[in-house]
Amino acid sequence: MKYAKILISGIFSGFLVGTGGIVYLSAENKVVGAVLFSVALLTICFFSLYLFTGRIGYLATDRRLSTVSALAVGIVGNAVGSVICATLDRVVKPENIEKANLICSAKLEQPIYATVTLAGFCGVLMYIAVETYKSNGTPIGILFCIPVFILSGFEHSIADIFYFTVSNVHIEKWILFIVAAVFGNAVGSLLSRAAHVFSNIESLK
Repeated sequence: MKYAKILISGIFSGFLVGTGGIVYLSAENKVVGAVLFSVALLTICFFSLYLFTGRIGYLATDRRLSTVSALAVGIVGNAVGSVICATLDRVVKPENIEKANLICSAKLEQPIYATVTLAGFCGVLMYIAVETYKSNGTPIGILFCIPVFILSGFEHSIADIFYFTVSNVHIEKWILFIVAAVFGNAVGSLLSRAAHVFSNIESLK
């Protein structure tokens, strides 16, 4: 039952990330689209939903097998939700397909090490956004970190699944990209969590 709930929660989260992607593709102004994308993580945090990129960092201090299993189930749910949202977007807003093609073509032109690095930066920002909300109950981290990672061109693996599914790029061409993005998101978030805990001045008192 626990993993079933995580799966459903993960699907809902992936769908919300996809919704943020629809907003970004639909907005004429990139800054406006990036800011409005925040609705995804805001809802996920407010509803305590399961998003891989928002939780992977905590594995640095919680290395139980059950946590690893939950992350595996969660990311599957995120991917499913993102694909569902993207498939619906292709049907109701076909004009977004060409926009997604342009975004995804540029992504595939960058080397793998660049994808991992850009995803690492995104992982750092995702950890900051979620931890700020968890620790202080404020959405300010979300409202700043989400636009920053989008406008900086950082790679968010679940959002990238959405964009590639909307596009006409065949899956065999982007699966390695997504693996690299997942890895980068994980490393960036894990290192941020470890650095945060290690450098916590309060723990030295």
